[in-house]
Amino acid sequence: MKIDIIGDIHGCYQELRTLVKKLGYIEDNGKLSHPENNKNAFLGDLTDRGPDSLSVINFVDSLVKQKIAFYTPGNHCNKLYRFFLGNKVQISHGLETTVAEYESLIAKQKHEIREKFISLYEAAPLYLVLDDGKLIIAHAGIKEDLIGLHNKKVKTFVLYGDISGEKHEDGSPVRRDWAKHYKGKATIVYGHTPVETVRVINHTYNIDTGAVFGGKLTALRYPSMEIIQVPSSMPLLKEKFKQFP
Repeated sequence: MKIDIIGDIHGCYQELRTLVKKLGYIEDNGKLSHPENNKNAFLGDLTDRGPDSLSVINFVDSLVKQKIAFYTPGNHCNKLYRFFLGNKVQISHGLETTVAEYESLIAKQKHEIREKFISLYEAAPLYLVLDDGKLIIAHAGIKEDLIGLHNKKVKTFVLYGDISGEKHEDGSPVRRDWAKHYKGKATIVYGHTPVETVRVINHTYNIDTGAVFGGKLTALRYPSMEIIQVPSSMPLLKEKFKQFP
C-alpha cells in the first residue's frame, strides 16, 4: 500500500493541485489516477484562513468518492460541520473566510456544498488505521493507549491534541508534547501544529508545515517516508510556527 499523506491545507487550493501533480497523479476528465496506484490521505483542516476552501472541499470529496483518497477530519472541519448543521459557533479563527465564500454563493450552490461537506464529514473516521495497523493518521495525533478507541476523549485528542485546559496569552490552548513520549511501533502521521520543517520523533511525523502561513504544503509518501513539498503563495507569518526545544 502506497499512500501520499497531505498535511493541513486550510484553503490553499492552488498549492494542493500543484502538490498532487508533483506527486505524479494524472488527471483525465476529472478523474485522478497514479501510475503506481498510490492513494492520497488527508489529515484534516481542509478549510479556513486560505483563499479557496470550497474548491478544496470539492476536490477532496471527489477523490474520496473515486476511492483514490482517505480523509479524516480536523478541528476546523469539525467547526465547519457544526456551522453547516446550524449550530451556534463563533465565526472566527479562520472560519470567517470559509463562511464568506459560502455566503457569496447562490442558494442552490450553498445547498450543494453544504450537503457535500456534511456527507464527507459524517462518513469519515475520527482517525485512519491503515496497512494492518502499521500506519495511523490523526489530525492532531493520538496516544498509543487511545488507538482502537472511539470515545469522547479520543475525539477531543485527535481534533485538538493533548490539551491541558490552560490557555496562552493569545487565547490558544496549551498543548502537551505527546509525540515526545510516544513509544508505539505504529507510525503516526499528524498535523494541527504548524512547524517550519517536518518534525520526526519516536515514529511520529508532524507534516503541517504551515502552507496557509507562508510555509509549505507537505506530503509524506508512505512507506518510503519521502517528503515532497511545494511552496506557499501566502505571506510568511513566522510567529505562527511552533518551536520545539
